[in-house]
Amino acid sequence: MSKKQIFENTKVAFQLKSDSELERAYFLFKMISNQPLVKIGTAATNFALKANLPVEGLIRSTVFDHFCGGVSEEDCLPVIDKMYNYGVSSVLDYSVEGKETEEQFDAAAEKTLKIINFSDDREAMPIAVFKPTGFGRFHLYEKKSSAKPLTEEEQKEWDRVVARYHAVCKSGQAKDVEILIDGEESWMQNAADTLVEDMMRTYNKGKAIVYNTLQLYRWDRLDYLKALHQRAKAEGFKIGVKIVRGAYMEKERERAQQKGYKSPICESKFDTDQNFNETLRYILNNLNDISVFIGTHNEESSYLAMNLMEELGIARSDNNVWFGQLYGMSDHISFNLAAEGYNVAKYVPFGPVKDVMPYLIRRAEENTSVAGQTSRELNLITIERKRRKLAD
Repeated sequence: MSKKQIFENTKVAFQLKSDSELERAYFLFKMISNQPLVKIGTAATNFALKANLPVEGLIRSTVFDHFCGGVSEEDCLPVIDKMYNYGVSSVLDYSVEGKETEEQFDAAAEKTLKIINFSDDREAMPIAVFKPTGFGRFHLYEKKSSAKPLTEEEQKEWDRVVARYHAVCKSGQAKDVEILIDGEESWMQNAADTLVEDMMRTYNKGKAIVYNTLQLYRWDRLDYLKALHQRAKAEGFKIGVKIVRGAYMEKERERAQQKGYKSPICESKFDTDQNFNETLRYILNNLNDISVFIGTHNEESSYLAMNLMEELGIARSDNNVWFGQLYGMSDHISFNLAAEGYNVAKYVPFGPVKDVMPYLIRRAEENTSVAGQTSRELNLITIERKRRKLAD
């Protein structure tokens, strides 16, 4: 099978799904493909949860079980083990969002440390992840990013944020678990970038443990990476980056328009794709200094990475290159790449059903807005359903 056809193999793509799970996936993506239905479903779900109606069982058996590994780390183990049998690792992602108190930030750091300990003796979990705003208030990052001086109280608060980062990155280094730190909105990202770079200086001496995230719908990110690369070479530390296209486009454009500054977002989808692929090329050409987690559901970018690795003589199993997709999506990319010997990890969200709903709603809304994503999933599921019927 040529490289260009690898992702067409639905037998490999859906090998983990029973017939009933395949039917559920078909039903879900059919629903998600209908934008008005997603809006109605989202509103109804939010209402039902706020009114404490007994809908958690229904949510759990449909959308939750498709896109999440479970309600706790232990609950995720069957999913983790099943995927690892087919060469796909897991990144457990505690997907509880929108917390604002010091107790909640401490709890998120403790949860991340628990995941690192959980990962320590499991080959299937070589990577952990957290969001900057999981460890500190958005407003604090925003104020730091705009270079405004912090009050004495805010400085103490920021010191606690820094301490949480250190605790997690130090544990990752001690247990050889790589730490991915997600990217967020541009107006708070400068503070996060600076803090993550400090972590790299401390913990990325011999190899990349700490990874920052580059959202490549931002036109300035490749220049940022090149400047970081120069600093890393001069100071003797390795760079870890997760590259993604980005998650806050509408919000970014609206804010730029409201406040009258140039949008940080590329002008078109084409420009974003070019930026992503150019950054990928730069990294793979500098793999001695930069390790990469390629977070993409885009087939062309995945093919490009495979071709570049072959051209540059990079082994498929080289630990400096990982491919990643979200659990419940793009199995045709994840499982076919793993079958070809590449390093692949699925982001596996988990948490209490009620707390994870904002994440799941965003997933559904993103799927309706990404042109072609849902129809591609539906098309592949349809092909696999037919293949199984003929094989019976």
